[in-house]
Order: sequence, then structure tokens, then C-alpha cells
Amino acid sequence: MSDSETLKPAATRSRRARGAQTAGPQAQQHLLRAASELFYREGVRTVGVDAVVERAGVNKMSLYRQFSSKDELVMAYLEQKDEQFFGYVEKSFAKHPGEPAKQLQQYFDDLAVRASVDHYRGCPFVNVSVEFSDTAHPARQFVFRNKQRLMARLVELSTAAGADDPQALADGLGLLIEGVYAASQTYGPGCGPILVAPKVAAQLIAAACAKNQAR
Repeated sequence: MSDSETLKPAATRSRRARGAQTAGPQAQQHLLRAASELFYREGVRTVGVDAVVERAGVNKMSLYRQFSSKDELVMAYLEQKDEQFFGYVEKSFAKHPGEPAKQLQQYFDDLAVRASVDHYRGCPFVNVSVEFSDTAHPARQFVFRNKQRLMARLVELSTAAGADDPQALADGLGLLIEGVYAASQTYGPGCGPILVAPKVAAQLIAAACAKNQAR
């Protein structure tokens, strides 16, 4: 070890050691974890690849072996978040199998809890859409697909719940979801608008399914 190396802080030497250890098959996993944490907390545009590499404990060459560009890393981040997001969605729905109205309600109950956690940064897809103004950019197109998939599930459950206008109910619930995301950043996590969202959802669902429930 050179004299200059002995003067390096222990944390720096540790990062370099980790970089050597994770330059192989584990590099992608470490990079995605680091990107997920940094992109979500600080923003995709703000965070450079150097910060991701440092956080991941790999060298920059390892990053470009796994991802040809930062844009490719961003798309991998979005795919990971998409899988995580629909995991949350389906976990909520699964609490009331065969009861679509309760499934819709449960999602809002769980969303209000999730959006009340300290340091919650809202919807990663909304955040990315704000950062990329070009609607033709692959990241924006990914956001559109994510939202369309969620809307399709809302329409499906609204139909199964017997809503007189399933699309209208799904649209109303979709607007409420986006409102929760926005309120978490403007009013803050756990604010009044977030806490009241499940009640508003219940009112929308009850009104839309009133005829079916009266039978």
C-alpha cells in the first residue's frame, strides 16, 4: 500500500474494496439498489452515475458493463419500481378475494398508510414524468404504461363491483390516487388530505355501486 493510500479515509478504502468484490455478477444488483435509493430520494436528473457507483460500491467500468448508458439504468430502475408498485397493488386486493368493492377500498386504506411514512417521496412515476418533459422519451412512455395498467385494474374491479359506470368510477379513483401522491409532497406525509382519502374513496365506491348493493 502506498503512502498516499494509507492517508485515505477508511470509508474510502472500504468503498474501493467493495468495488473490487462486486465488479462481477453482483454488480447489477448493487447498482440497481443504489440507483433506486438515490433516484427516488433525490431525482433522476440530479443524481449522476458517479454517485450511483459510489453508493453501490462498484467501479464505473462495472456500471457500463451492466448498463450501456444512464438512460438504460433509469429504465431498469423504472422496471424495478413497476414490479414493486404492482406488488403493493395486488397485495391490497388479495386481502379481500372475490369482493371487488372491498378490494378497491383496501387499496386506499393501504395507500394512506404508505403515504404517511416519514420521508415518503410520492409516486416514482409521477416524479420521473416531471423530470422528463419530452413525452416521447422512453421514461415518459414507461410512466404512461404504468398508469394505463393501473387504470385497467381499476376498471376491471369497478366492473366486477357492479358500478353503473365502471370507467367513471375508475377515473375518479385514479384522480384520488394521484391527489394522494401530490398531497404527500405539498402538505407532507400523513397530512389531512391523505388521511381523508379512504373516506372519499368509500363514498365514490358506494355511490357508483348503489344500485348493485340495493339488490
